Amino acid sequence: MEYKIALIPGDGIGPEIVGEAKKILDRVCEKYGHKFNYEEVLLGGASIDACGVPLTQEAIDTAKSSDAVLMGSIGGDAKTSPWYKLEPSKRPEAGLLAIRKALNLFANLRPAYLYEELKGACPLKEEVIGDGFDMIIVRELTGGLYFGERKTVEENGVRKAVDTLTYDEKEIRRIAVKAFEIAGKRRKKVTSVDKANVLDSSRLWRKVVEEVAADYPDITLEHMLVDNCAMQLVHNPGQFDVILTENMFGDILSDEASMVTGSIGMLSSASLNETKFGLYEPSHGSAPDIAGKGIANPIATILSAAMMLRFSLDLDKEADAVEAAVQQVLKEGYRTVDIMSEGMKEVGTKEMGDLIAERI
Repeated sequence: MEYKIALIPGDGIGPEIVGEAKKILDRVCEKYGHKFNYEEVLLGGASIDACGVPLTQEAIDTAKSSDAVLMGSIGGDAKTSPWYKLEPSKRPEAGLLAIRKALNLFANLRPAYLYEELKGACPLKEEVIGDGFDMIIVRELTGGLYFGERKTVEENGVRKAVDTLTYDEKEIRRIAVKAFEIAGKRRKKVTSVDKANVLDSSRLWRKVVEEVAADYPDITLEHMLVDNCAMQLVHNPGQFDVILTENMFGDILSDEASMVTGSIGMLSSASLNETKFGLYEPSHGSAPDIAGKGIANPIATILSAAMMLRFSLDLDKEADAVEAAVQQVLKEGYRTVDIMSEGMKEVGTKEMGDLIAERI
């Protein structure tokens, strides 16, 4: 099979980790007889430097004409980078929000899985970890507080900022359907997270999710307030299967879940629209402090590429092979510095990519 893949190296460690993911995809092509045609797209700080804006229409058009998009990381050091002296609408992260909106990527999937080999890196006590955990956070990505109307004004000599949180029932219903569909292929449990004791938007969220749940009688639905969910993630993470939530809550909870696994460098993510098209990226940031040092962990990006194979290209056995290769390398004791522990063999970014590619 032949596919067109848009590559967004991005900023910081992005080019390094995307390079290793491409190495893995090339190995998949070699092993399984596929052909991937790559086209590079500028986004974030790299686009600001080259084009003066964090996202161009040309970049959007290239992404739309592709079968899927694989991205590294966006942004830089907010204290030192000239990108953050620009107005907010022209900063790197504005480009990321804009491409999600332009591609209608309303569903963000972020798995949080604890590898047996990495239990020692988990910050939780062994009695809390138990037999481990395997959850996926389904986050609504194009609505809510991040996309609502906002303004900063001065009234009677006092500065005031306003951000608006808005959801309509269609936005809620489509992300809820996605969560229930995913739960149907897993352990058949959805935990819908909101703040219904305070927010009108959450009360509508809860009502619509219950309406969707009626169409999936074999799936268990529970509601959980976001503050309780944050506590439960570090108290009993094994209770979760699919966590369904809105944009800002999902942003915060998925980062918390990532650290419970031991390293954010291990976690993949996918952002999907209503077709099979998706943008795939690691859950971590651009880590400008280690960019160019060859020590970044490429596994999250490699696992994101595996998600791309599975969700957008329907190449399940190839995705399985990539995930199995990652686990095999971990079993053999190879670690990048962020997941290094006593007795293991420390390797750099490129060597980790080589090791995984060899085992496909």
